[in-house]
Amino acid sequence: MAKCFSFAETRNRCFRFSFSQAGLKSATTDLGDGTVMHCWVPKTYKPSKPNLLLVHGIGANAMWQWNEFISPFVARFNVYVPDLLFFGDSYTTRPERTEQFQAQCVAGVLKAQGVRKTNVVGISYGGFVSYSLAAQFPEMVEKLVLCCAGVCMEDKDMEDGMFPVKSVDEAVSFLFPQTPEKVKEMLKIVFYKPMVKVPSCFVQDFIDVLCTEYLQERTELVNALHKDRKMSNVPKINQSTLIIWGEYDKVFPLELGHRLKRHMDENAQLVVIKDCGHAMNAEKPKEMYKHIKLFLVDPHLSPKKANQTNGQKVD
Repeated sequence: MAKCFSFAETRNRCFRFSFSQAGLKSATTDLGDGTVMHCWVPKTYKPSKPNLLLVHGIGANAMWQWNEFISPFVARFNVYVPDLLFFGDSYTTRPERTEQFQAQCVAGVLKAQGVRKTNVVGISYGGFVSYSLAAQFPEMVEKLVLCCAGVCMEDKDMEDGMFPVKSVDEAVSFLFPQTPEKVKEMLKIVFYKPMVKVPSCFVQDFIDVLCTEYLQERTELVNALHKDRKMSNVPKINQSTLIIWGEYDKVFPLELGHRLKRHMDENAQLVVIKDCGHAMNAEKPKEMYKHIKLFLVDPHLSPKKANQTNGQKVD
């Protein structure tokens, strides 16, 4: 019997309404060569406001990951929220799967929207894309915020036991769960505190609506992220950067945050959020927003840089 109600589709509709009410509209950009990018953009661009790009991680579409932040950010910025390739309504027929290509497509959307310079916030996989955007298009990126983004991981880290998975195939089954049991395993890893139990029928609906499309292409994104990854290949960037990490992140352990801070040296500050796992946007959204706001809007009010460079834990 066909389903008469979908929790995930209902949430999608609520998120679309929320984004629209906040002052954003849906826009699609054809970049050519079979590449189409979807992005939420301002209904009315205000030159008096700075620009802000929000780049989501692996999971559902961008709305699910940024909804909590849209209203406060729109009040202060011209906000742009793209769906990365193979998420939401963005796709390509081209074979490239690297974060560098994702960044080039995001840059193409910004250029199409007339955005010449913007602040950027990227979470998890979106942090990899954001870092690459800053490296490839330094004139476009003003300030950068990287949230739990393992940019400085190496392929050997998995062999060395840094992660809760032992192979890329295992990582794929964890990142793109196809059964309610796999979803529950995933939630135990990405959250520090266990979530309230969700009925299996809702979980299966979430999988059907948001986790089955472009599965092969998403798997290729993860493979490209890990293959032959070396610290020596991570470019240096000069943008002022805030690194935010969860104290108990199991997806990208905190060591990777310290590694990234050492790589960026004086250009970066590292803040560690206490009692928080990988999904900080869902688990500690108020703390995450507070630090982003202090860095982007009120830098003179933020904690002394000397107190943050060693990864001071904050409530």
